[in-house]
Amino acid sequence: MIMSPARRRNVSEIPETTMTSPSPCDSHPDPKGVTLMLSSVALFAVNTLIVRALSLHYPAADGWMASLFRGVIGLGVAFAWYGGRGLQVARLFANPLVALRGVIGGVAIVIFYVTIVQLGAARAVILNLTYPVFGSIIAALWLKEKIRRSALLWMLVGLVGLAIFLNNDGKLFQPSPYDLLALAGAAGAGWVVVIIRRLRHEEHASTIFASQALYTLVIAAPTAVRLPALPPMAWLGLALAGVVVGIAQLEMTKAYQHMSVARGSSIQMILPVMTGVGGFLCFGETFSTMEILGALLTLAATWRVVVTK
Repeated sequence: MIMSPARRRNVSEIPETTMTSPSPCDSHPDPKGVTLMLSSVALFAVNTLIVRALSLHYPAADGWMASLFRGVIGLGVAFAWYGGRGLQVARLFANPLVALRGVIGGVAIVIFYVTIVQLGAARAVILNLTYPVFGSIIAALWLKEKIRRSALLWMLVGLVGLAIFLNNDGKLFQPSPYDLLALAGAAGAGWVVVIIRRLRHEEHASTIFASQALYTLVIAAPTAVRLPALPPMAWLGLALAGVVVGIAQLEMTKAYQHMSVARGSSIQMILPVMTGVGGFLCFGETFSTMEILGALLTLAATWRVVVTK
């Protein structure tokens, strides 16, 4: 079934939360879609590295502060881009599922930014990109979707990869508290995927998008008391990070109008490579051989879960 452009937009609003059926014509992807997806991945990597750099140079510009700026700028993007074209502000509060999408998505964003600061850019991204596995499990439990045996097998492979990646001095699967927090954030992002799939037939894409920005802002609002302590360069950097991720989301949304999520997800697996290289060059972040092998196994298994759905 060929989906209308409006319906396709509804399932591709954020990086950590996109999942849909492959397009019949996806064997010949539009070069424009590939270019947009590659550009969005590069911008997501830049956003992650900016947040990491700011936290190292300006401790007050932590994950909570980055989330606050993302919420504010995200709302601005929603109204500027979609204002008068489907955005229904009342639905952000009237529809419990829209509100739930916003709350869980907001919590997942805060967790992601906090773990960038605590774990480093590449490690936080790798753990966050396990969200399709959690999304598949939640969809099976909530929407009663069937999971293919091959997908279950790849989930087990992914768990083995995680156990290797999270090893601590040779002791398998002894993650730090922030590793576990990052996985909780990935689970939240996977839950958001499922909620979006429930909403895509009844709510406009702009309303779903705006719910994430609004509730991220609400959740991070207490951090606003620390705004006066931010140096001018931190203000500028956080604003830049918010604009960059806003553009990245819009580009990804457009890209998914030209390709399936299976293909888009395969391109998104470049993200940890970009952030890993950037983290090494900018901050001296490194991984052991076992961690690299575990990360590759986890990401490969996650990608296979997506393409075998």
